[in-house]
Amino acid sequence: MNKTEIQKRFERLISEHKATIYSVCYMFADNTADTEDLFQDVLINLWQGFESFRGGCSERSWVYRVSLNACISYRRKKKKHSMAHLDIVPEMFDDATTEGRQNLMLHRRITRLEKFDRAIVLLWLEDMSYDEIGAIVGLTPKAVGVRLVRIKEKLKSL
Repeated sequence: MNKTEIQKRFERLISEHKATIYSVCYMFADNTADTEDLFQDVLINLWQGFESFRGGCSERSWVYRVSLNACISYRRKKKKHSMAHLDIVPEMFDDATTEGRQNLMLHRRITRLEKFDRAIVLLWLEDMSYDEIGAIVGLTPKAVGVRLVRIKEKLKSL
C-alpha cells in the first residue's frame, strides 16, 4: 500500500471517529486549550500506530484505547506540575441552555471519578457494549457491568 492510500485510510478513520476522540480528550482535559492539545497528541499516536494496526479489534476499540492511553499519560504528566483550572467550555457545555447545564453537571461529576472509572463510563456513554468496553479496558463483560453499577451509584452521590 502506498503513502497516498495509507493517508486516505487514516483520514477516513479520523473523520469517522473525530467526535469520539474529542469526547475522550474533553473528559480528561481541564480546559479547551488542553482538549485541543490532547486531540493533537491522540492524532499523532494514532498516526504512529496506524500502519501497525492489524485489526485484532475493531477500529473503534483501537481508537478508544489509543485515545484513553494518551489522555491518561497526559494526566500523569500534568499531575507532576501545578494545575490551574480554567472554566472554558465548548458550546455543548454552555450553561445558558438546559442541555448545556446538564452536560456541564455530568462532565463535572465524571471528572471527579478515578481515571479507570472515567474511562469506563465514557465508553458506556458512547453506547459501547460491555464486551467492547471490556476489550478496551481489560475486564470481563460481567466485571464491566458490576463496575458500571458502582460508578452510577457514585455519580448519583457526587
